[in-house]
Amino acid sequence: MSTATYEKVRHLIPQVEWAVFEPEIEAIEALKREHDAVILAHNYMTPEVFHGVADIVGDSLALAREAQHVTAGTIVLAGVHFMAETAKLLNPAKRVLLPDLRSGCSLAESITPDDIAELRRQHPGVPVVTYVNTSAAVKAASDICCTSGNAVEIIESLGVDRVIMIPDQYLARNIAARTGVEVITHPGACEVHERFTPADIDDIRSGNPGVTVIAHPECPPNVVAASDFSGSTAQMIDFVGQVSRAGVPDAGGRRKVALITECSMSDNVAAEHPDVDFVRPCNLCPHMKRNTLTAIRRSLELGQHEITLDPTLEAPARRAIERMLAVK
Repeated sequence: MSTATYEKVRHLIPQVEWAVFEPEIEAIEALKREHDAVILAHNYMTPEVFHGVADIVGDSLALAREAQHVTAGTIVLAGVHFMAETAKLLNPAKRVLLPDLRSGCSLAESITPDDIAELRRQHPGVPVVTYVNTSAAVKAASDICCTSGNAVEIIESLGVDRVIMIPDQYLARNIAARTGVEVITHPGACEVHERFTPADIDDIRSGNPGVTVIAHPECPPNVVAASDFSGSTAQMIDFVGQVSRAGVPDAGGRRKVALITECSMSDNVAAEHPDVDFVRPCNLCPHMKRNTLTAIRRSLELGQHEITLDPTLEAPARRAIERMLAVK
């Protein structure tokens, strides 16, 4: 483990804790070499995973794109189940491992192919745009996928007046407000983002004058409206960079940011912007947090848990993802 890596996160992780993580990190690095493996990690991973062992990091769109270019024979997906499925769909010949099979997603579990069939029955001819936070079976029943970062472009690329956008009702409503397209929704939600309220934003602002509030579009529309900016995790990170360069400093000369999303992301972004003070409203995703160093190490040691797909779903699910990637 390099000194430079610890220097990046030393203000996030006490040295005594890093001393516990370091042997696991070194073991994982050795196992990656032994098994020709690469680790893809979502922005919501804890700092010791995100900065300590990940080879590729990003939001759902970035991980989907980068998964296409992986040359290693094994991909370990430090994220949740649908992300591992997406990596497998784009790399059918590679072994894809998920450190903990319990790493699910409340949003992905909120919809089934039967739900899509019913929506199509109610709205014949209307295309189905499916958030990547869904199972392969749901993707296979859809026309095209999207992420929070490219949803506007995906919907506008279809050239229609109405779309069915599933499963996140809040993301759909927030995206609808940015397009001239009627969006038919489904009552799904992320258990992390739906807990934020406008009162939370008011409390953050009252205690931190001058703070810039940046919300994920999976938050309810009234939370997004109360914020200064809304975007995917990658777009949120880019906006923090803008605040770092040109934001309004407080009385102490520091710039303050509040990221209204899963709280580990604040830790990871803070490592890249030590000049910014992060207000941390902390809603944790219990599923993401199953991707511990120990779980990742065990996954590499034992080759568990390998992702397999129903062969009848692979082609249509892959097609929905590839249609998305062809747009943006």
